[in-house]
Amino acid sequence: MDKVQMHALFAFLKTSCGLIVNEDKLYLVNSRLQPITEKYQCKTIAELVMRLTTSRNEDLKRDIIEAMTTNETSFFRDVTPFDHFKNHVIEKLLDRRRTKRSIRILCAAASSGQEPYSLAMIMSENAGKLSGWRTDIIGVDIDTKILKRAEEGIYTSFEVQRGLPIQLLVKYFDKQTSQNWQVKPQIRSMVRFQKKNLLEPIRDLGQFDVIFCRNVLIYFDIPTKRVVLERLADQLAPDGFLFLGGAETVFDITTRFVAAPGFRGMYVPTQGGAKPGAGVA
Repeated sequence: MDKVQMHALFAFLKTSCGLIVNEDKLYLVNSRLQPITEKYQCKTIAELVMRLTTSRNEDLKRDIIEAMTTNETSFFRDVTPFDHFKNHVIEKLLDRRRTKRSIRILCAAASSGQEPYSLAMIMSENAGKLSGWRTDIIGVDIDTKILKRAEEGIYTSFEVQRGLPIQLLVKYFDKQTSQNWQVKPQIRSMVRFQKKNLLEPIRDLGQFDVIFCRNVLIYFDIPTKRVVLERLADQLAPDGFLFLGGAETVFDITTRFVAAPGFRGMYVPTQGGAKPGAGVA
């Protein structure tokens, strides 16, 4: 793959899904695209990229995007945000939504579903407080294959051992085989999954009380981060909560959010409606 083809591929990934790839990650590109090269019977990755840039094959575009996006996740990953949600956010929403008696949660880049199911388990553990309330958890991702897996809610023994307390495994999972566990129907029914690209409008999802968008922005450049944060700000209730990853921030990117003092990784909408990027569709 020559430099022209390489930069054409990088430009496609940035435009299509916001992913920033540099030459120092060429080894990653080669390893992830090799199966796609074989699938489309191309002799080299260079031939695959040429086909990408000269055809309108939507399946090829989708396969390349899905191969290059990262699906690393685990149950209760970096447990601190989940503790904040359980110990602070739920109590706040019980007060703020006592008339509506409804809580809506968005998990952006939900991957194979561990994050939204973790939140569903927390909500189920608080069923006594939430009796008579409606809980709506939506997980979105650009990868159709990973979303199908998330809907099935089947995980390997290795995956359920990463971050999931044993008491929750026993309570909320059914053992399928010696190596696989499935999330019980009562938890799966609390979560809906949809294909969404965070670079595109998400207004049809409606307004949310809580948005988790963790370990997503680290893959984007600043203009793309700004676009994503503006979209999320437009869909978050004025008194809602945004959770980002530990290495992510809103500072010097958007003024639509401010950090929640004392809660690492948690942000709230700026009061007064500062919307410097409100024109983002």
